[in-house]
Amino acid sequence: MRVKIEESWNNVLEKFFIKDYFKLLVQKIKNEYKYHKIYPKGDKIFNAFNLCPFDSLKVVIIGQDPYHGKGQANGLSFSVEKNIKIPPSLKNIFIELKNNYPEYEYTDGDLSRWANQGVLLLNSVLTVRKSEPGSHSNIGWEKFTDFVIKNISSKKRNVVFLLWGKYAQSKSRLIDENKHLILKSSHPSPFSAHKGFFKNFHFKKTNEYLLSNNINEINW
Repeated sequence: MRVKIEESWNNVLEKFFIKDYFKLLVQKIKNEYKYHKIYPKGDKIFNAFNLCPFDSLKVVIIGQDPYHGKGQANGLSFSVEKNIKIPPSLKNIFIELKNNYPEYEYTDGDLSRWANQGVLLLNSVLTVRKSEPGSHSNIGWEKFTDFVIKNISSKKRNVVFLLWGKYAQSKSRLIDENKHLILKSSHPSPFSAHKGFFKNFHFKKTNEYLLSNNINEINW
């Protein structure tokens, strides 16, 4: 089936899109949008892919599922729309950015500026019911996003994977660490940020690795 997704991603993922498994997933998601309030908006489901083409991808940041509050989710992990209050985990990400780059300032929680530079902000689950975190876990998205991670690992070189928290770290099994850099720490959530997320210097380490491989760094 034809999926509305950026062309270089379509070339990588088209084998998955034609599987009966994916067609069933699409049908489930269409029914969810029909009978429930689902986030993000339908045209933002593949936003992470559309803003960060496969051909220009440098960094992957893996989240779990979208924010479930009104107007928050914009299809990018950890990111919210410009006019939305910045959630606690993202606030801690910005604090750590300031640890890396003291001059760093932010005005909103929209991370599309990262995506446009080659950062894939990938949630493992791409949709969620309003006010029901985890409600779309185990309906099929994980198989799709695992396929995405495997293809990045096998088809690209020198990508930085930022795995924050145990859930994201469980995806390391899909990544060839001989070809890529995997950086792990606790999750930026207020419950765990003090257990290793703060002062992990992942943003600086990412740029150092990219530069060492003659890849343009990210302007965080």
